[in-house]
Amino acid sequence: MTTATNNARRSNGPAKGLVALVDFAQASHARAVGLLIAFALIAFLPGFFQIPPVDRDEARFAQATKQMVQSGDYIDIRFQDEVRYKKPAGIYWLQAAVVKTAGALGADDAQTTIWLYRIPSLAGAIGAVLLTYWTALAFVTRRAAFIAALMMASSILLGVEARLAKTDAMLLLTVLAAMGAMARIYLAQARSPGTPAGWRWPAIFWTALAAGILLKGPLILLFAGLAACTLIVADRSARWLLALRPVSGILWMTVLVLPWFVAIVERAGDSFFIESLGRDMFAKVASGQEAHGAPPGYYLLLFWITFWPAAALAGLAAPVVWKARREPGARFLLAWLIPAWIVFEAVVTKLPHYVLPLYPAIAILLAGIVERNVFSENRWLVRGTMGWFLLPVVIGIAGIVGLVVIGRQPGFLAWPFAAAAIIFGLFAWRLYEVDGAERSLLRASAASVLVGITVYAVIFPSLTALFPGAALAGLLKDADCPRPLAAVAGIQEPSLVFLLGTETRFTDGAGAADFLRLGPCRFALVEARSERSFVQRADAIGLRYAPGPPPVEGYNISNGRAVKIAIYRSQGEP
Repeated sequence: MTTATNNARRSNGPAKGLVALVDFAQASHARAVGLLIAFALIAFLPGFFQIPPVDRDEARFAQATKQMVQSGDYIDIRFQDEVRYKKPAGIYWLQAAVVKTAGALGADDAQTTIWLYRIPSLAGAIGAVLLTYWTALAFVTRRAAFIAALMMASSILLGVEARLAKTDAMLLLTVLAAMGAMARIYLAQARSPGTPAGWRWPAIFWTALAAGILLKGPLILLFAGLAACTLIVADRSARWLLALRPVSGILWMTVLVLPWFVAIVERAGDSFFIESLGRDMFAKVASGQEAHGAPPGYYLLLFWITFWPAAALAGLAAPVVWKARREPGARFLLAWLIPAWIVFEAVVTKLPHYVLPLYPAIAILLAGIVERNVFSENRWLVRGTMGWFLLPVVIGIAGIVGLVVIGRQPGFLAWPFAAAAIIFGLFAWRLYEVDGAERSLLRASAASVLVGITVYAVIFPSLTALFPGAALAGLLKDADCPRPLAAVAGIQEPSLVFLLGTETRFTDGAGAADFLRLGPCRFALVEARSERSFVQRADAIGLRYAPGPPPVEGYNISNGRAVKIAIYRSQGEP
């Protein structure tokens, strides 16, 4: 037994309570699942209900779902009059089911309540935490599986995706279901080649692939396919694939996905495939879409933040993982991780969430090493644990400065949570060599939850200037109009359509003046850069209009540019 482990047993303090929870979870699967659900809710719920619609992806998904609910058309996907064929309909169906259920139960303004659209992402994130535990059980003990799931629940990237109404948390769930089933088949065949696999794991595998395809197209096939091909090359054998029952499995997957694809082809012809595969997926390989291009190494650089706090252990674990690379379990996890990571680094378009389905493989590798406490003792690698302390310091200071500069408030409520996160991070770092990796990671996970409360529950909801659309929607809702219509000049963010109504028109200053002339109960929301053209056009056509409330000042969250939006109301024909 190592000195660190002996010291860990002797140490006292708050970590003893955290370790007691892990001991409690280790006793049974039911306890582990219950604690993971509770921890995930504590980690993911802060800010879930308070943060307004976030531009641009979340607002686009939510608005397309809202139009599905309004039109009753669950095949075609549209954002206003524009077709939105970048992804299949799976996530829209899930969001629509939640919104329609809430409406049927009498919820007020269900169609413009953004947190309802986020519920599938929350469920996907919690499900992904539980499936990380389930998948890890194929490789490690119950205690280590619980630690792996805890790493995912406390990771920054999954915390972000749990709060956004889009596909990635649910996609992660389907990838974990597929890879967990495939792992069980592969490891069983590695231990005893030719052993009958039954139908349970193949059924889960192919059903998960079908669900992933309906959520985000063929991307899930990349994760499973690259892992399988890598294992075939490494083992110089593909016999284990027969246990997946590929013929019947492919037929079952086709039965599940084909009806919607037939329906959308009947509706739109080949437009869906041209948009989804040609202009979205394949175009990302060669060019940076929407200014999201980045060189190779982008994901490796971001990993130390997006997978924090567990990322601090990755450098320490790398030498140990490399030595174990020929073991069947490590081989499978590395086949899941490395080939897909290389592909994403090579693709020109890069967004942080693209590699999220690879993080569970890292978590399981790390958890096995945490349990054995066999990390490298290289001093330069050990110093990486300083990140447990530095990140809460940086985020806490940056958040409070943002509240002062942007929100023009001291943000006193954020201070105790930020301070507690820093303290937990400090102890995680300073006591790493005394208490060992497990206790330090538990402290860092507590720091992660406190950082989440600081940022999502306190700072973001207080920075109303980052969400001018919410302020504009509130002003129009207070107007004495049964059904206000709006034209927006100088800013084009999808959250405005979601909050103000599907009929909202994006135009220029002159177009906003023409829009007001069309009838009463119309509003022109004119950004300062378009105000001159609005006034000139209004004078030219003799438009009678009245200025509304004071202009809304804030920032365009998509590009960080300051905006000042004036509100004008029509006063009838001249």
